Amino acid sequence: MTRDVSEIRGYHAHVYFDAGTVDAARRLRDEIERRFDIEMGRFHEKPVGPHPRFSYQVAFAPELFGSLVPWLSLNREGLTVFVHADTGEDLRDHTDHVLWLGESEALKLSIFDR
Repeated sequence: MTRDVSEIRGYHAHVYFDAGTVDAARRLRDEIERRFDIEMGRFHEKPVGPHPRFSYQVAFAPELFGSLVPWLSLNREGLTVFVHADTGEDLRDHTDHVLWLGESEALKLSIFDR
């Protein structure tokens, strides 16, 4: 069955970093906020939710996908960025509706068990 892209309410990009790349993560965050009309999440210096590393979330409208994601692919400073659709189906959004910029990582999907 084919799904319609109108089901996508938005996207989340999660920028992953660690103690050694925190400065790069902050620079990237500042530049994203300067260039794009997005909603920036908290800067977590610990794993949070399904994310296995330090991260912050960038929430953005579907209309920004074509400009933000290509920009991130060229300017991520070597950081891994996990991008997923927001359809309201949390498990599928974090497994089936995803893109990785950089190396993929195993998520802690057990938080979606109900």
